Amino acid sequence: MTKKILLIATRQIGDVLLVTPLLRSLRYAYPQATIDILVNKGKGEILIGNPDYNNLISVTEHPDFAEYKVLFKQIFRNYDLAISTLAGDRPLLYAILAAPKRVAIVPPKRWQDAWKRLLVDAWTELDDRCTPTVVQNLRLADLLNIPRCNEVVTPQLNDSIEILDSLLPFKWQEQNFAVLHLVPLRHYKRWTVSGWKDLIEYLLHKKLYVVLTGGYDESEMEYIQNVVLDMPNTVVNVAGKLRFADVAKLIKNGKIYVGPDTSITHLAAATGIPTVALFGPTNPQKWSPWPCNYNSEVPFQRKGSQTINNVTLLQGPGDCVPCHQEGCYQHRESSSRCLEELSCATVIEAVNGLIGD
Repeated sequence: MTKKILLIATRQIGDVLLVTPLLRSLRYAYPQATIDILVNKGKGEILIGNPDYNNLISVTEHPDFAEYKVLFKQIFRNYDLAISTLAGDRPLLYAILAAPKRVAIVPPKRWQDAWKRLLVDAWTELDDRCTPTVVQNLRLADLLNIPRCNEVVTPQLNDSIEILDSLLPFKWQEQNFAVLHLVPLRHYKRWTVSGWKDLIEYLLHKKLYVVLTGGYDESEMEYIQNVVLDMPNTVVNVAGKLRFADVAKLIKNGKIYVGPDTSITHLAAATGIPTVALFGPTNPQKWSPWPCNYNSEVPFQRKGSQTINNVTLLQGPGDCVPCHQEGCYQHRESSSRCLEELSCATVIEAVNGLIGD
C-alpha cells in the first residue's frame, strides 16, 4: 500500500503550478496517503491554499553540504513512492534517496543518462518541444495506472476576501474590472510600456476598473509605476501586496485578464476568466496556459494566435517566432522584437473578442 508519496518539482513558480493536475490525480487515487512536495526555496508559495498535499519541503536551487544534510534527514527512505517531474540529475537523486519505488521523467536517450532509466521503476521521456507541460506531468500518472485529472488547481485561502476588501477602493465583487499583470520574471518576455498604457486607457474608456498585480521585486514595482504615472484612481496597483491565493480570488471575479508568459497568466487561465496571454519567443505548444475545462492533449499549436476555451494566446509577429530562445540576444535581460512589435490594436481586438465591444 502506498502510504507516503514525495512529488519532486524543483523548478520555477509556474512549473510548480503546472504540476497540480498530477498532484490532484495522486490525491484522488490515494486519498489516505501523505503527499509531500519538494520545491526550490521560494517557489512553493503558489501551493499555499492547495488542498491536495500535506507538507511542503523546500531546498535551495544549489544546496551546500549543510543543506543537503538537512534534506537527507527529511527525505531519506521516508516515502513509499517518489515521483520526479524533472529530467535533471539532482531531482532523480532526490527520488532515489527518498523511496524504494521511483517514477520519473528522463531525458532523451544518451549514454551518459542511461543510469536514470535503470534506477527507476518506470519512466517517460522528456519532450521539450511538442508536449504541453501539463500532459508531460500527467504521463507520470499513466505510469502509475491512475486516472488523469486535467485541472490546474488554484490556491484558496479563507481570508482572501477580507484582504481584497481592504485594498480595493471599489466593490470588486459587484463591479466590472480588468486584471493586468505587466511584468514577467524574465525581461525577454515583456511587452511594451506604451502598449500597456494604451490598453489601460482603452479599458478605462470601457468603464472598467483596472487592477495591476505584480511581485515584490523593486525593478518590477518601478516598471509598474512608470505605466500608471498620471493614471486616474480607477487604476489600482496591488503589486507586492497579495498572496497567490488572493490573486486567484481577485482574477476569478474579474471581467478580463491580460498578461505575458508568466505564472500569473497560468493561474488566470485556471480560474476560468477570459484570458489574453501575450507570447513572444516561448513555444506555446509546450508552455501555453492550460485552458479551463480542457481535457485533450495539446491545446495550442506552435505557430499563430489562437483561442481555446477561455484563453486567447497572442503571438508576436515574425518568421522566427517562436524561437524558444531568451529573446533576440539570447540572454534573460534581452529584448524580444516580436513582443515589441505586438500592437495594442491586436490586444484590444482580442479583448473585445472575449468580453464584447
